[in-house]
Amino acid sequence: MSERFDCHYCRDSLQGKKYVQKEGRHCCVKCFEKICANTCIECKKPIGADSKELHFKNRYWHDSCFRCFKCYTSLVNEPFMLRENNKVWCSNCTATDEAPRCKGCFKPIIAGDQNVEYKKMVWHKDCFTCSQCKQVIGSGSFFPKGDEFYCVSCHEHKFAKTCAKCKNPITSGGLTYQEQPWHSECFICSNCKKQLGGKRFTAVEDQFYCVECYKECVAKKCAGCKNPITAGFGRGTSVVNYEDESWHDYCFKCTKCARGLANKRFVCHNGKIYCAECPKRL
Repeated sequence: MSERFDCHYCRDSLQGKKYVQKEGRHCCVKCFEKICANTCIECKKPIGADSKELHFKNRYWHDSCFRCFKCYTSLVNEPFMLRENNKVWCSNCTATDEAPRCKGCFKPIIAGDQNVEYKKMVWHKDCFTCSQCKQVIGSGSFFPKGDEFYCVSCHEHKFAKTCAKCKNPITSGGLTYQEQPWHSECFICSNCKKQLGGKRFTAVEDQFYCVECYKECVAKKCAGCKNPITAGFGRGTSVVNYEDESWHDYCFKCTKCARGLANKRFVCHNGKIYCAECPKRL
């Protein structure tokens, strides 16, 4: 008499039937799925005898359930990572999810993407644009203003001071005269065109002159010494005017006794200047 071949759990005969052997025990398919089968961590259903089972770290999946949580690509025979909540991710989605986010489009910046970094912020190169003209700044020069960024051209027109002469923006350097900004190359002598920044000059009717050009072209000539009267430049800061002529204060003196007559009484006789006493002796 032959030995019985029964299911370990329900004792039904397994002769001529499909069965499963697990842990040295034989069981029918029905008992296997009810008692012994592992539960798929994804769909929560038993992994039956006819299904292909995948397992990793005491976790089990149907082969059809073993897919990337993000893109749903099958991960059978593919590299993967087990992440929070027992979800599996493909390597591409893992890299994308962990990548820094672009400050412009908020999409991930993955390895190989050209990008721009500034103060712990990052942009795709094409997302780093001027707040004013919206043109791509990329790896070019820019100016930050709070949370906004400007290309050189827009920053010049929006924020830079305007030169009092040429009316163009002053992007660097420059100087100030009577609270007005100037390009150094615009603040020049009206006659010789030399730059006046850091040099002595004088202004005459909104025109600027260096010392030499003022003496030669603008300054009145002293009726006494015939030299230019350069008020403000060295000796002779006071001027004496009489009729159509001018003198240095130290040149305005009596023709006979040479006494200084600035701020004193004088007499003009035959076109010459005298003190009040000398004409009596002529």
